[in-house]
Amino acid sequence: MSAHPGTGGTALIVVDIQNDFCPGGALAVPGGDEVIAPVNRLIAGFETVVLTQDWHPAGHSSFASQHPGRAPFSSVEMFYGPQTLWPDHCVQGTPGATFHRDLMRDQARLIIRKGIHRHIDSYSTFFENDRRTPTGLAGFLREHGVKHVVLAGLALDYCVAYSALDAVTHGFEVTVVPEACRAIDLDGSLKAAEVSMREAGVRFASPDDVLSTIR
Repeated sequence: MSAHPGTGGTALIVVDIQNDFCPGGALAVPGGDEVIAPVNRLIAGFETVVLTQDWHPAGHSSFASQHPGRAPFSSVEMFYGPQTLWPDHCVQGTPGATFHRDLMRDQARLIIRKGIHRHIDSYSTFFENDRRTPTGLAGFLREHGVKHVVLAGLALDYCVAYSALDAVTHGFEVTVVPEACRAIDLDGSLKAAEVSMREAGVRFASPDDVLSTIR
């Protein structure tokens, strides 16, 4: 490999490949562990790699358990708008919040933890769900001369899609690698996310296509 994407202004953002989102986890994404092999291939080819991690305090307001009479996957109105209620998942310091053991982690230059505020959920790796509280990721990428981000991980229709749309808003070129993602697909959320991303100018590519552009 003659050049790394870090010098070419491209970064890989690997979203939430954690035990609770993989088979057997509290909020398992169907086939969630199937993304690990293609994601590891991508990681091996990038110089600038960011891993993100859902990292909720116990009793987080997005947990259905905190809303008596409400079932997981129902919706409530929060101060920042509608919020899907989830099973308790990715609680700070628990095994479920840990990265999957097979994920390559040593190459990461940054780990972004999100959803850390008890009263605000966070899908995007750039903002909490109030759309105002930043994670600091955009500043890190700009400081490192990144102009193009490649996104992979879990789940395609939530955290990956929200991250892709916010990356566009921040002025980055954005590519999503569907082969290295899996979706929850709650009430048509996958189709809606794909349409929103395409309309925003997000590109879709295979791992081979991505890697061929950075060699």
